[in-house]
Amino acid sequence: MDQLIGIIILGLIQGITEWFPISSSGHLRIAEKIMGLEPPLLFDVTLHVGTLIVVLSFFRSDVKHILSAIIHLDFKSADGRLIFPLIFGLIPTAILGLILKIIVESLTLLNNLPIAFALLICGAILYSVKFSGEGCEEISIKKALVIGSVQGIAVIPGLSRSGLTLAAALVMGVKREEAFRFTFLLSIPTIIGAFCITLLMDFSALSSTEVTYLEVAAGAMVAMVTGYLSLKTLWKIVKRQRLHFFAFYCWILGLSLIISHFLRIP
Repeated sequence: MDQLIGIIILGLIQGITEWFPISSSGHLRIAEKIMGLEPPLLFDVTLHVGTLIVVLSFFRSDVKHILSAIIHLDFKSADGRLIFPLIFGLIPTAILGLILKIIVESLTLLNNLPIAFALLICGAILYSVKFSGEGCEEISIKKALVIGSVQGIAVIPGLSRSGLTLAAALVMGVKREEAFRFTFLLSIPTIIGAFCITLLMDFSALSSTEVTYLEVAAGAMVAMVTGYLSLKTLWKIVKRQRLHFFAFYCWILGLSLIISHFLRIP
């Protein structure tokens, strides 16, 4: 039962932090260390699927229209004009994401200090949105390359993928609605890619787990429900130009981790 509660808590954290700009990977690592849990690969894969279902459900109309534009080779409509920016945005995401993932995983993170500094940086980037003003521009290929690069860098625990990509788009003058939509549409192929890479690299590890399928399903369901609500809430926050408020949370958590590290607080 204790393990089930731990898995549910991780699912709750994943659902909230996957979309709120406060770094899901950073929060999951911190929570796992505090609770002494090492979730199996099956749980990570299931969370990938749950995250994908949430974003596909939220943007189902946009996805449908973009797929229709691709089929009809329509690159002039509002949805069709997003096709090439999405493609070009994925290129730096894939390159930087793979390189940094290898570097991060090759380092043994014995403490939360790297996550703490990443959170401080994330907070600074989020706060910069306060000075961006009202956006009026659309997503160009140049902007898509910048957003894709930022998304690739956000593989580092403590950096928020949604936060950094949204901040980059808004600072470059992109309209809030367009920035929000492009950010999460770009996340769809990114999530699929990460899911496929995980399966290809560690497929054999899926069968080796002490966690039951019921526990995995419970954690994933909690992540999906809270994730959908978090995504809706984030959209309201972006519309009200309050994204920079998350910077204070990142700074407080980052500084708390630094203080606890030097005071030797477990």
